[in-house]
Amino acid sequence: MTKSEKPSRRAPGLRVLGIMSGTSIDSVDYALCQVSDGGIRLMKHWPVDFPRALRRRLHQAARGEASSHETAQLHHDLGRFYARHALAPTLRARPQLVGLHGQTIFHHPDRPTPATWQLGEPAYLVEALRVPVVSNFRAGDMAAGGQGAPLATLFHLRVFGRRGRHVCVNNLGGISNVTSIDWIRGPAPRLVAFDTGPANVLLDVAVRHFTGGHQSMDKDGQWAARGAASEALLKRWLNHAYFQQRPPKSTGREIFGEPCFARALPEMQKAGLSRYDMLATLTEFTARSLALNYRLHLRSLPESVVLAGGGAANPVLVKAIRIALEQLSPSLQVATSDELGWPRQSIEPAAFALLAWLRWRGQPGNLPATTGARRAARLGQISEP
Repeated sequence: MTKSEKPSRRAPGLRVLGIMSGTSIDSVDYALCQVSDGGIRLMKHWPVDFPRALRRRLHQAARGEASSHETAQLHHDLGRFYARHALAPTLRARPQLVGLHGQTIFHHPDRPTPATWQLGEPAYLVEALRVPVVSNFRAGDMAAGGQGAPLATLFHLRVFGRRGRHVCVNNLGGISNVTSIDWIRGPAPRLVAFDTGPANVLLDVAVRHFTGGHQSMDKDGQWAARGAASEALLKRWLNHAYFQQRPPKSTGREIFGEPCFARALPEMQKAGLSRYDMLATLTEFTARSLALNYRLHLRSLPESVVLAGGGAANPVLVKAIRIALEQLSPSLQVATSDELGWPRQSIEPAAFALLAWLRWRGQPGNLPATTGARRAARLGQISEP
């Protein structure tokens, strides 16, 4: 794309490619969207698995075990990987703008010295596609006093918000995050968004541990389905201080990843749990911590919950969440985003497509009430061809 072909900042609509790889560190999702003031429409979604060697290096960096030289090399290698798969073979229309979230390897939002780091050099996407790329979204909110998360709230509102309804959108990535859209009264919805705690990350860490890295997930919840959860351990774990912490709040692998599993494993072994019982207990922990956060931190319970992200493909986890939420409110309805026309893995990349479009238009992308920022801020840094 030549300079004269650069997308206008006043264009009524743009084709924006959102790129997201989450806390689970297993794959990257691409979502090409048509974005305008009138809304956002998914044109195409495609996932790409990380090669085993790249996945191993990313996990190593997320555990803080990579040197500065190794991390710098990984930043560029990941940028090249993103660029290599940015044009699907059957893609009929090229993107005009890109929103690159990158791979989080560190997220520490607590004051007084918050920090976050997403790997993936955007220059390679700029060179490959010859379009502007917006990246490093979280730092702008953090600099304004926010948690740098959650940032998908505006997307959830635009796509799933309904006047006269109270809907929660719950993404089940490595970490579970919820957006509560309470639009039952008034001209504007009441929004609350925060991370509830673990989702897939603990399950993935456990399976990798038990299989020596040969398997990376409890596919379809098959291990958990063969076990029984420990009520005694769940009762103790649900007293974790993070669950009691009031929003705005966000978390990551540093709390609910490898360190959490390292503490939980000897407890489960002492309790005589089999591997299947351990997976059942960790799955139930995700479901019940999600419901606990709803009870503690939402002013009222929603009428319906939309589940998205990779965890929405785990029927055992979804069933556990349904049961946990129905215990709070028997009439509460639970559906997956797939049932509503949005593939579960497309939600987060599409959210960053929207954020890129907002940044290109010079508009703020955060909601201070949900991130804790002092003000609405323009999020992301623009790299141009």
